[in-house]
Amino acid sequence: MAPAIQKEVAKVFHPAKLFIMYGATEASARLSYLDPNDLPRKWGSIGKAIPNVELFIADDKGHPLRQGEQGEIVARGANIMQGYWNHPEETRKVLRNGLYYTGDVGVMDDDGFLFVIGRNKDMIKIGGNRVSAKEIEEVLYEHPDVADAAVIGIYDEILGEAIKAFIVPKNGNLIQDRNDLIMHFLKSKLAPYKLPKYLEFRDTLPKNKSGKVLKMNLK
Repeated sequence: MAPAIQKEVAKVFHPAKLFIMYGATEASARLSYLDPNDLPRKWGSIGKAIPNVELFIADDKGHPLRQGEQGEIVARGANIMQGYWNHPEETRKVLRNGLYYTGDVGVMDDDGFLFVIGRNKDMIKIGGNRVSAKEIEEVLYEHPDVADAAVIGIYDEILGEAIKAFIVPKNGNLIQDRNDLIMHFLKSKLAPYKLPKYLEFRDTLPKNKSGKVLKMNLK
């Protein structure tokens, strides 16, 4: 859940408490949660590991990385699956070195709180830079006229990939006529190499039954 949406949900349902949780089916099914009392100072965090689970940022060999360093979020605990049924190759991809590799790129801050930066397969390679589609999407959600957004990498002859953002306007607002305003907004919050090269406005985004955007359809 993007921080902008977290703030909106917390405001709308106040005084109910909002628990941010993170997990995977392979972990049956939770790995961490963010205490509602920490939410106002840790917007966007997935919190810390639930009891009886180790959750940290690691390199490819499973070695823990220092706070502030980006790597893959890995887990260890009694709730982790033994493997995918009749899929040993897929199992070996995610269960390595005694750890479950989530496929999510993350970082741990100085207080030990975890943040998801994006999916490994959702990182866009622009020249020598790796850009998180999730980071750009979260900034787009902060714009008051954006209802929904999705970011993908598309082929680029010079840099290998370029960033394309799909935007669903809020309340039928015709922001598609104001590309310059959207770009100005993004420029105020993102490094130049993270700015979309293309913007496309749509009425809806293709999603599966659980509400996940089908990015392969967009590509």
